[in-house]
Amino acid sequence: MKRNQFARGRRRRAIALASAPLIAASLLSGCGSEGGTPTLTWYILPDNGGSAARAKECADASNGAYQVRIESLPSTATAQREQMVRRLAARDSSIDVVSLDVVFTAEFANAGFLRPYTGEEAQRLTAGMLPAPVKTGKWEDKLYGAPYKSNAQLLWYRKSLAAAAGIDPTSPTFTWDEMLKAAVGQKKKIAVQAQRYEGYMVWINALVLSAGGEILKDVQAGRNATPSLATPPGEKAAEIVGNLGRSSAAPTDLSNASEEQARANFQSDQGMFMVNWPYVLAAARTAAEDGTLAQSVVDDIGWARYPRVFPDRPSAPPLGGANLGIGAYTKHPNQAVALVECINALPKATQYMLDEAEPSPYASSYDDPKIRDKYENADLIRESIAEGGPRPLSPFYTDISGAVQQTWHPPASVTAQTPERTDQFMADVLSGRRLL
Repeated sequence: MKRNQFARGRRRRAIALASAPLIAASLLSGCGSEGGTPTLTWYILPDNGGSAARAKECADASNGAYQVRIESLPSTATAQREQMVRRLAARDSSIDVVSLDVVFTAEFANAGFLRPYTGEEAQRLTAGMLPAPVKTGKWEDKLYGAPYKSNAQLLWYRKSLAAAAGIDPTSPTFTWDEMLKAAVGQKKKIAVQAQRYEGYMVWINALVLSAGGEILKDVQAGRNATPSLATPPGEKAAEIVGNLGRSSAAPTDLSNASEEQARANFQSDQGMFMVNWPYVLAAARTAAEDGTLAQSVVDDIGWARYPRVFPDRPSAPPLGGANLGIGAYTKHPNQAVALVECINALPKATQYMLDEAEPSPYASSYDDPKIRDKYENADLIRESIAEGGPRPLSPFYTDISGAVQQTWHPPASVTAQTPERTDQFMADVLSGRRLL
């Protein structure tokens, strides 16, 4: 899923991507194939230059052990996966290190596309990290993806409107039902991601997990795993999605809304609530500095933990992020591991959070004075990641997500019968009886 950065970052990204060949060349400067120094190729997810900066620092600090070439992947998770699957299926040895969205690690590991980290390497690479991101990098009890960055969605709300409605979104028991009632009562909108894309699956999965269920049981069974949406948790999730989709609190573009559309809706005169990633606060502040958003709107933004489904059950905030894998066909596995260890060190992860607005997988990053100065909600972000819920860690995740998106879209069409239809369709897709 695409990770949008704040407004100024989008301008910087265009410059960074346009100059990608120059960045790669600068990392290679002084490299010498004559001296036998290997050049490692790292396929990165698009950012504003933070990955390239980390790579250069590590190449310079390696004392000639390796140099690094940066290759930027497409901007969407689907396109990133397609490119890497094609190249790794062809046993491309030029892929030394690859950044993968957390939902694809199991698929690539199961296909033999990634070299597993040894037990000793895994221990070194994950020391001090929050357990939830580490879990996304594992398949069959082995680490294939070292968490590079993490993420968890929060609830964002307009403080003035919450006060007018007489509610406290920071209450530990605040629920989706309360939120919908308040928004309808104030004649305002709830912004979510409900376009037919991965962001919609993020929302649905979080609702199911928060209700105490799971989209798929026995994930390790692969294509024989059991779809499990036709259960009380899945049915409650469908009720929430359908009720919002058919309510006056649904933005007019709900069925086409991604992260940025949701942010625009929330910041408009109609916005009251939003679920979205932590970057949105930096985005709003940057917009105010640029004069494209009133400072009064920024001052009115509050944040809280992801809403509960039931008041007596803690929510499972959506977990995102990316992992670093070693290409199975690399000719330089030892140097590739050394590069991952360097670029994934705690100080670099903390700096990346400051530079890129992408949360760190390390628990102690959130105690750093610079982080706490920039992120007043640092503790909430850490808590949300620590207690966040991953999407199904299955090698067939693309089929699972596609089946859910296809049967739950648009949100207004979701009814009590939707979970059962989804279970049957998903089972048929996994078994090969039907195609997406």
